[in-house]
Amino acid sequence: MPRPLGELEDAVMTRVWQWNRPVTVREVLEDLQQERSIAYTTVMTVMDNLHQKGWVRREVEGRAYRYTAVSTRAAYSAALMNEAWAQSDNPAAALVAFFGMMSPEQRESLNDAIRIVQRDNPLPAAPQEAEGDEGAPRP
Repeated sequence: MPRPLGELEDAVMTRVWQWNRPVTVREVLEDLQQERSIAYTTVMTVMDNLHQKGWVRREVEGRAYRYTAVSTRAAYSAALMNEAWAQSDNPAAALVAFFGMMSPEQRESLNDAIRIVQRDNPLPAAPQEAEGDEGAPRP
């Protein structure tokens, strides 16, 4: 399970995920500077840390690296939710509480997701009893 991203790591990864292409430190820096004052070396360190942690891969291009996300934001979010659910001493109650916090739009998204999973990964059929065995005692 990935540990949750820090605030600046999340800001960097948000750009990498949104742009969905190889990015340079300079590109991320320029976009971040629209919101805050931040140094090139800070962004470079964060992106290097994200590489070391396995969040991004990088390839040399000239004298700079181009960084690409290893997975999607959806996969990251799913891993965080799965970890939180696994930590519960009562997973069913945790799900009920979580579903109770959802907006109607989120519940509709959940219903859509359940339909997709059921369609793509149907549960195996229950074993059927042989004909004529309805009244036979079970071992």
